[in-house]
Amino acid sequence: MSTVDFAAIKKKLDTLNTESNKTTTLWKPTPGETVIRIVPYKYNPENPFQELQFHYNLGGKTFLSPLSFSRPDPIEEFAQKLRTAGDKDSYTMSKQLEAKMRTFLPVVVRGEEDQGVKFWGFGKLVYQSLMEFFLDEDYGDISDPLTGRDIAVKFIPKEESGASFPTTKIRVKPNQTPLSENKAQLDSLLNNQ
Repeated sequence: MSTVDFAAIKKKLDTLNTESNKTTTLWKPTPGETVIRIVPYKYNPENPFQELQFHYNLGGKTFLSPLSFSRPDPIEEFAQKLRTAGDKDSYTMSKQLEAKMRTFLPVVVRGEEDQGVKFWGFGKLVYQSLMEFFLDEDYGDISDPLTGRDIAVKFIPKEESGASFPTTKIRVKPNQTPLSENKAQLDSLLNNQ
């Protein structure tokens, strides 16, 4: 008699065969303006911002640094040794190796609420802009599911921005709106992340 749960294996296979993979749970702004809404992070409701450290372009790949979880990182330790070596080449290499912060935020793209919560990853400047809105008492908790505010994200590719990098501009909308008028959809957005 077999003890294998064939139904569970089939369910897992169906999950792997669907479109729900890491590329569908990440959101990147496209050129132009997109309206999004920050969703309170299910696993840390007090702070929707999740800071992670990455090592970029190591053998053409990106690696999540153990620093993200307050653990020692041998690559970072090596980069710090290079930094103190005293020569320009070692210092340059240390800058390439050291972990860089990327912040992730759970969001819903307005008009695409049926696709669920996605995670938007961004750099320091966008992070600072968003935190300033949170700390501005005129705006308050812009992620509140009932009284929060939508955010217009304007993305300008580097070819159009005139800079060597793309530009992202943030504008928090003045009106307070609920995350969803539909109770079932609201519950789904808050609990399925």
